[in-house]
Amino acid sequence: MASPANGDLRPEELAEGFAGRVLLPGDEAYGEARTIHNAMVDRRPAVIAQCEGPADVAAALAFGRSRGLEIAVRCGGHAVSGQALVDGGLVLDLRRMNGVRVDPDARVARVGGGALMRDLDRATQPHGLATTGGRASTTGIGGFALGGGSGWLERRFGLMCDNLLAADLVTADGRRVHASAQENPELFWALHGGGGNFGVVTEFTLGLHPLPGFSIALLLFEADRGPEVLRAYRDTMEAAPDEVGGAFIYLTAPPEEFVPPELVGQQAVGVLLTYAGDLESARPAFAPMLGLGHAAEVVTDIPYADLQCMLDDPPGFRNYWSAEYLSGFPDETVDAFTARAKDMILPSPSQHIVFALGGAVAAGDHEWPVPWRAAPWAVHPFAVWEDPADDERGRAWTKAVCADMAPWSIGAVYLNFIGDEGEDRAAAGRGAENLARLAAVKAEYDPANVFHFNHNIRPAA
Repeated sequence: MASPANGDLRPEELAEGFAGRVLLPGDEAYGEARTIHNAMVDRRPAVIAQCEGPADVAAALAFGRSRGLEIAVRCGGHAVSGQALVDGGLVLDLRRMNGVRVDPDARVARVGGGALMRDLDRATQPHGLATTGGRASTTGIGGFALGGGSGWLERRFGLMCDNLLAADLVTADGRRVHASAQENPELFWALHGGGGNFGVVTEFTLGLHPLPGFSIALLLFEADRGPEVLRAYRDTMEAAPDEVGGAFIYLTAPPEEFVPPELVGQQAVGVLLTYAGDLESARPAFAPMLGLGHAAEVVTDIPYADLQCMLDDPPGFRNYWSAEYLSGFPDETVDAFTARAKDMILPSPSQHIVFALGGAVAAGDHEWPVPWRAAPWAVHPFAVWEDPADDERGRAWTKAVCADMAPWSIGAVYLNFIGDEGEDRAAAGRGAENLARLAAVKAEYDPANVFHFNHNIRPAA
């Protein structure tokens, strides 16, 4: 689509009868509205439509399409690729659509398409319920769920998409469509990993699980103990019950009260163990790691929603991430992974991460287009820095980590963890066996490929 001249936009035509807010360059709130998580992305939309509901979404889509505007959809704006923004086009900003309604008896939450993880977690926690969410409270549920949805609770409750019961969408031509296992089942299938290719989801219906208690062990070690600690973490997780989640992380030790002063600002090794239950129940599973002789610890019961907020990624930094999903984690992989830690940007919020999968992730429905669920391990180089002079260094480190892990990679990748790495990588995120089927669904619901600011699926001819 070609962007029209600004004089052709006539945004007042959209504003008339629009319940939300229409923002243009020069408006006081425009700067905040176009700010997203990754500071490397600096785009200036021609129009930002902050929608209040499905009618606003349909009106904004009609306005944008009639004027030939490129269209992007914003939920949390957390994606490293910056796909929530488009230069000179229209952004459908869903953040006002962030309501959460919980039915504790049915164990179901109905979640607005612009809600963040914290909106869901804070609404479900008083009922002792939860579902798998992201690893930061500021993540948008829309992109997270549609990309599969990997988080701390996944080994116990599966991916977020495994808990997706239904979705309400506005399609590119303004139709309102409901998708579930019974209604439009092919579209429902595609929403489990197909991303935002098929329409704008205005409400998700998510299944919830009892979570009356939650506990963690957060341990810090000196960086030179990395290989030893990672081997112990690997062995612990391979024997752990499904209630245990967590990660092994190289990071810059933060200036927190529990961190020894001599470690603050230095590279350290962190191990986070999470447990879907209380600390007393968790201790046997935590015991192998607690016995290693760590430099700092937080071992406690904690509300799940509080943990989610505690680990929020800092906004305003430059980001470049990627991931590899591995068939195993032998000692050779440990050595390759830990050796690359020396090349991180330090000090910085960067993290060099290993996640253990398995459990309910591996046991989930393999019909969904999320082929990476089969991997028992994931490596996630998460480069975050402040100085633009470090841009090449941050990108190079991330790419080098992935290259190091290539001998053990299964090829499939979680698309929410990567930016624009080309069509082959996007295809690897859905599985070759699913591509034709996804393209057919795309052709039915978005034949003009209006929604292409994403890991795009081209409509079948």
